[in-house]
Amino acid sequence: MSGIHELIDSEVKGNDVVLFMKGTPQFPQCGFSGQVVQILDYLGVDYKGVNVLADAEIRQGIKDYSNWPTIPQLYIKGEFVGGCDIVREMFQSGELQTHFQDQGIAVRGAA
Repeated sequence: MSGIHELIDSEVKGNDVVLFMKGTPQFPQCGFSGQVVQILDYLGVDYKGVNVLADAEIRQGIKDYSNWPTIPQLYIKGEFVGGCDIVREMFQSGELQTHFQDQGIAVRGAA
């Protein structure tokens, strides 16, 4: 296992919710990353943002890690959930909120 793979693995497994994104949660550098940040912020979920633009190795490494070609990538409790479209669809259907709660992660405004 390469160093970058180990680094990604430790981020994914060491944090309940991790978003690999372009930019930071405060300053997303792409619209898709920004949409996922908005959803997570709306739900009031505590998460760690990892800026792939800061490190080309991470940017490529996360695509290899998940076998998913695009950024952003959302992980919940070590499990790859999906990119912007999947997260948005899950959010709109209520599935994302349920998934968070099933994993023991509190969401704002949930019954």
